[in-house]
Amino acid sequence: MEYIVKSFAELSTKEFYHLTKERVAVFVVEQNCPYQEIDETDEVALHTYFLDEKGEIAAYTRIYSDNDTVHFGRVLVTAAFRGTGLGKKIVAKTLEVIHEKFPDQKIVIGAQAYLQDFYGGFGFKAISEVYLEDDIPHIDMAL
Repeated sequence: MEYIVKSFAELSTKEFYHLTKERVAVFVVEQNCPYQEIDETDEVALHTYFLDEKGEIAAYTRIYSDNDTVHFGRVLVTAAFRGTGLGKKIVAKTLEVIHEKFPDQKIVIGAQAYLQDFYGGFGFKAISEVYLEDDIPHIDMAL
């Protein structure tokens, strides 16, 4: 499996299409949550993803910086790879990229609340109460 990190400018139209197609499939269709999935953050984000042996997207995250804080989100594993440990692997690789490109910056994420223990396994701590974002319970966490 190949791990790729690209800025928006480095992505081809076809690559961006495939990435956003998977994001919409997971975050809009699967979660039945109509919202503006593709947004202005895409233009300033680093897009990280795993491609399987067939060149298909297996997992994805995006990373962006806001002043002295780094965020990552849109974390997904495609249906074919769920339950394989790829979720932990993509988050670990994302954190490696953040530490390399944004050393010593605080990392803050808005996680779906049911994943609090998952992100806690990477050292993240809750910094907010649970709140609704697009009718899905979320919690802010920091590392």
